[in-house]
Amino acid sequence: LGRRWGLIQDASIMFIGLLMLTAAWGVTLNGWIICYVWSLFFYGIGVGGEYPMTATSGMENAVGSGKISTKEDRLHRGRKVTSAFLMQGWGQFFNQVILIVLLLIFHHGSGNPPYSHVVVQWTYRISFAIPAVGTLWLVYYRTFKMKSASKQLAVAKKKSKVTGYDTDSLKLTFTYFGPRMIATAGAWFANDVFFYGNKLFQSEFINVILPDNDSIMPGWLYNLINVGVSLVGYYLACEFSHRAKFLGKTFLIDNKLYGRKRMQMIGFFMDFVLFVIPAFNFERYKSLEHIKEFQTMYFLSSFFNQFGPNAVTFLVAAEVYPTPIRATAHGVSAAAGKLGALLASVLYNYIDTQMKFYVVPWFGLMGMLVTILFLPDTTGLDLKEQERRWQFIRAGREADYHGVA
Repeated sequence: LGRRWGLIQDASIMFIGLLMLTAAWGVTLNGWIICYVWSLFFYGIGVGGEYPMTATSGMENAVGSGKISTKEDRLHRGRKVTSAFLMQGWGQFFNQVILIVLLLIFHHGSGNPPYSHVVVQWTYRISFAIPAVGTLWLVYYRTFKMKSASKQLAVAKKKSKVTGYDTDSLKLTFTYFGPRMIATAGAWFANDVFFYGNKLFQSEFINVILPDNDSIMPGWLYNLINVGVSLVGYYLACEFSHRAKFLGKTFLIDNKLYGRKRMQMIGFFMDFVLFVIPAFNFERYKSLEHIKEFQTMYFLSSFFNQFGPNAVTFLVAAEVYPTPIRATAHGVSAAAGKLGALLASVLYNYIDTQMKFYVVPWFGLMGMLVTILFLPDTTGLDLKEQERRWQFIRAGREADYHGVA
């Protein structure tokens, strides 16, 4: 399919999935749940493809001429790619705002129960219909405005004299890029356990602050605050690089003194610390006197997740691989992340809350270790150097390559 048709395909699948979610119906509650789950599954196929396609397209300048390895690219590639991922944070923010506003509109200005069937139906359906409109525009934009999206892939295939899917390159990936695959897939797996583990904090401190609460609104409002804190982490990771370029230097994700690898290591380590502390003092931090400290650790863990592995995994899973295998390797890494999310979802149903806090921190330590051991630092790397090494590998002369890639 290539980059361009992959982008169009993913947007089309997401649009159809959103229509299915908007129209989901069932005669019984179980029937509705089955319809909802299948609709969400279909939508998830598009979202799963979106991760590698967005990252690789952002890296290969899909909207522009498709040129790589300019000075701007080397200095600000991290900012450019993670700025695309930043939109996920804004999507979460506006999704929560839309849900709150819709509930207030249809529930006559109140967020408190009981909620009628009419209120729930309208809130649910419109919350999916609004992003469906935006996704339809995305289908149009990718069809007519991103015609050069496959340029770099086409050039790479032409050099290797390949048509169709490059199975030889896939074999070479695991031979020569195995350690990098451990780094990108392993770190994404560990990160998604943390990403969903972060929700553990919220339910606990809401129960302490509002012990008799049966309204959905406090959870939504605290989640809105948490997403706002997450956005600060996103911006600190990527946008400061944009502001600093006018001073002739870059900070954080594009800074050689900090960069991708250190950002991911420190983010994992801080999340490890912020989960270990309440794990071994659980009852103390659950008490009303110390609940503010518990809340602070909740927001900080969210901040360091975004200002660290959640942003960096998206970037490096594309950056450490050459063009012919970039989207596939990124997709494998993202799939490993979803396995982490699945593990968290299943595991959390079988252990109590304190045990969850005992289990989750070690995934932060795991993420930090695979980053230290297997992830190369690609901050400021010339992507042409990545392609040059790949040509040696394709020619069976990898030992003759001498360079930084």
